[in-house]
Amino acid sequence: MKKDKILSLAVILISVFGIIMIYSSSYIWAEYKYGNAFKYVINQSIFFIIAIIVVNIVSKINYNFYKKKANLILGVCFLLLVLVLIPGIGIERNGSRSWFGIGSLGIQPSELAKIGLVIFISKFLSKNDKEKKETKKFIWPALLIIVIFFGLIMLEPDFGTGMVIVMSLIGLIFITGTKLGIFIKLGLVGLVGIIGLIIAAPYRLKRITSFLNPWSDPLGSGFQIIQSLYAIGPGGLLGFGFLNSRQKHFYLPEPQTDFIFSIICEEFGIVGVLLVSALFIIIFYRCIKISINQTDLFGKYLAFGLSFMLIFQTLLNLMVVVGILPVTGVTLPFISYGGSSLLTSLTMIGIILNIKNNN
Repeated sequence: MKKDKILSLAVILISVFGIIMIYSSSYIWAEYKYGNAFKYVINQSIFFIIAIIVVNIVSKINYNFYKKKANLILGVCFLLLVLVLIPGIGIERNGSRSWFGIGSLGIQPSELAKIGLVIFISKFLSKNDKEKKETKKFIWPALLIIVIFFGLIMLEPDFGTGMVIVMSLIGLIFITGTKLGIFIKLGLVGLVGIIGLIIAAPYRLKRITSFLNPWSDPLGSGFQIIQSLYAIGPGGLLGFGFLNSRQKHFYLPEPQTDFIFSIICEEFGIVGVLLVSALFIIIFYRCIKISINQTDLFGKYLAFGLSFMLIFQTLLNLMVVVGILPVTGVTLPFISYGGSSLLTSLTMIGIILNIKNNN
């Protein structure tokens, strides 16, 4: 069995660092809200232990098993996305009904749908590879599935996760070598769709406005990005030191989630940013390399789809944190607080490791 020790070590290191930073960024808020400074770090640690067990199991399951069960996996993901929308079954948090609650813990079916969709689309593309010059037979059925799942996720609503899924799967379709012209048309349709979604929800328009000029509403829609930049700016070379962030003192809202990278910048400065970036680059390089080295088409597409989903989500989060894109609510893989996100990210790595092992 060919183990990728470098990839495994990098993933463990960045996940453990994430747990440490969750404590640093959340203990003040957790003490204030729950009377327990370790509330968030305990929850994340529980999911980390579960995820490690899952990774060990998944890395031993031949990836072709997912090809055989792709339709069933997709069906289960579809059912969960429908059930979570039902009041009394799905739990509403921060205006989005996207959770199943288990005590103080929660699971997001949209996170599980990421894996299910990549598996199904990878199977579809590999099975119909000979048809890739015929757009109607090759692309449109896959796009229909993507649009249906995107629609369900938008009903929660969860625009950030929806965009991660759509863009990652479009990227997966792109590498098959099908006609380039279709992607230009899809880009134009997507742009119109995004404009429509922004117009349909006033809060999204506020996010765009605050992105263009956060100071137009510094205590409202622009507050989060302004506080994020206040955290990043003073970090300097070495930062203020571990546990010494100022912005986590009720300035940056719930910094353990989407904006945890801001606290990393503030406490560890440029050195911390470079170390975290190096770990991400190692992880993504090893994952893409595994995909490129695959001779089996399904394995190649599956490894690339999972890798690109992690890459796109990471870049999306970082661009939001530094003010390049509007706030999307997307977590930073392996690091941000969120059990579903951590479990999904590590499961993806487990599948990729198995693909390498069976190459």
